[in-house]
Amino acid sequence: MEFGYFSHVWAKPSLTSSERYKLLWRELALADNLGFDYGFTVEHHFRPNESLMPTPAIFCAGAAMHTKRMKIGPMGWIVPLYDPLRIAEEAAVLDQMLDGRLQLGLVSGILPHYFGPFKADFTNRRARTNEAISMLKTAFAGDHIFSFKGEHYDYDNVCLSVMPVQKPHPPMWLQTRDPETLELLAREGVNTGYLFFVSKETAVPRYTKYLRDWRAAGHAEDPRIAYWTLIYVDETDEKALAKASKHILHTWNDIGGFGDTGGVSADAMVANLRKRGEIESAEIASHISDLPYLMDRNLVFVGSPETVTRKIRQAATEGMFNVLLGEFNIGYLEEPDLMRSIRLFGEQVMPHLRDLQVLPAR
Repeated sequence: MEFGYFSHVWAKPSLTSSERYKLLWRELALADNLGFDYGFTVEHHFRPNESLMPTPAIFCAGAAMHTKRMKIGPMGWIVPLYDPLRIAEEAAVLDQMLDGRLQLGLVSGILPHYFGPFKADFTNRRARTNEAISMLKTAFAGDHIFSFKGEHYDYDNVCLSVMPVQKPHPPMWLQTRDPETLELLAREGVNTGYLFFVSKETAVPRYTKYLRDWRAAGHAEDPRIAYWTLIYVDETDEKALAKASKHILHTWNDIGGFGDTGGVSADAMVANLRKRGEIESAEIASHISDLPYLMDRNLVFVGSPETVTRKIRQAATEGMFNVLLGEFNIGYLEEPDLMRSIRLFGEQVMPHLRDLQVLPAR
């Protein structure tokens, strides 16, 4: 099992933007020293009460200067907001800056709120993102010069100034539970994953097929299937729960996107999941601010190192994920508590889960 340090770079009431970024670099440096495998961030726009990260390329450049071994990437670039040629150029430069540690994460975007000011194509966002996978692989396949013709993107003899270190390209990720997209990702060798409010009843059958399709495509290694959630570790269960509860509630109610202007209300999220036929996921979303509900079902991980280890082992086995993306800096958690949680996780949780194998044997 692998572990990622994930940061939405959520705003903190006590910190300026500059101070928040400096804290982010301290978080990543500690995670790097503790042996976390990945450091990921989001691309979010136009919501200063939520995320302070509209530019994941700058996150990667900053992380390159504060880490030595962990793999770094966005999760991911919102493809339809860009000409993907820009992503190709930035990814190549970042992979060089990171000495081959870049993870090339892409997303199609879920909020129309992000698209309007860019005058971007929300309707065809998924098709554009899927086509960009082929375009990026084509761009990195040759020696600087490439051509590509698709439904949405068309390039003729473009010369890239910089090529990535990793060949044929940096590992690619696209978080999705959409069945058609998962089929494409399996064929193309793109890693994937899901969020904690996607139920195991929805997730496991889809990722089982994704794994089967991946292996049928003949890829040498198995895919990474990631699971994102909130984590807080303290010396005892009682201390962890007492410390984390208010911060998790603050995350969802005040900064996490369900009450902020331009965000998605919990009711709207529930209605959309029901419309998609994901009844179990809708039930989780309806309890997103109910910490006992989330903890009882192993959807978030709060407790002592022993408790968190046990709960992750059970959740990963039942939920079929082999990469855990933990969001540690939740709510307005003070830095000493945050760093203690990260350190306890790195020193007393990760070592006991490294050998966990959750994907069926080949």
